[in-house]
Amino acid sequence: MQRNYRCRQGEIDLIMQDNDDLVFVEVRWRKHHTHGGALASVDHHKQKRLILAARHFLGSHPAHHHRACRFDVLGMEPDNNDSVCYQWIQNAFYSE
Repeated sequence: MQRNYRCRQGEIDLIMQDNDDLVFVEVRWRKHHTHGGALASVDHHKQKRLILAARHFLGSHPAHHHRACRFDVLGMEPDNNDSVCYQWIQNAFYSE
């Protein structure tokens, strides 16, 4: 549906539709496994900013008010074979 949605509250990398659900996706790339890796980099502060940006999106797009929403995280890191390891976590966190 949309990528790189930006507003004052933050940025959402991907906004997608899964059946009738609206999915806000944070994409994280980490070159090294230090500090917990790509998935761990979506801390509480980042989650809060994503939630605020999602609320802004919903406020600006009333046609989507009826949809259930979820927050996914796509983590990408190099593995030991110089390939990329992908981890897609659905419902990675929830809004208050």
